[in-house]
Amino acid sequence: MKKVMPFVFALAVLVVPCGVFAQQGQMTTVHTSNTSTTTETVGTVSEVSPDNIVIQSETSTTPTHYSYTESTTYVDETGAPVSIETVTSGLPVTVYYTLEGDRMIANKVVVRKTTTKTIETPAVEERTETTTKTIETPTVQERTETTTKTTETK
Repeated sequence: MKKVMPFVFALAVLVVPCGVFAQQGQMTTVHTSNTSTTTETVGTVSEVSPDNIVIQSETSTTPTHYSYTESTTYVDETGAPVSIETVTSGLPVTVYYTLEGDRMIANKVVVRKTTTKTIETPAVEERTETTTKTIETPTVQERTETTTKTTETK
């Protein structure tokens, strides 16, 4: 029995780690996630070419290039579909896009109504008033009196 105990103990020491390492290999899993975020830009169309649309944003000083695909939709403000031919330079739009690598891919382009702002400037009337005041000054006449005194001496 004394010889069996060390053998069982040695066997347990060798078998238990094998079972632990085998368990770890089965528990390894890799989770990947593929998410995309849609962003929007409001601006004016600067240029439309066969593979991209250039928008001058209301918040940026440099124009931004967006690629578009066959799945890109073009709609008006009510959501009604419009033709890509209606998207022309100078037209106000909102572009919804996603980033794919370093490219911005337009998913949806909303064509907004063209609005004309009329800024009324108040009429400015300039008046110049000149006042002329004539003050009469009395004429001073000089009077000279000559008095002669004569004294007699005796």
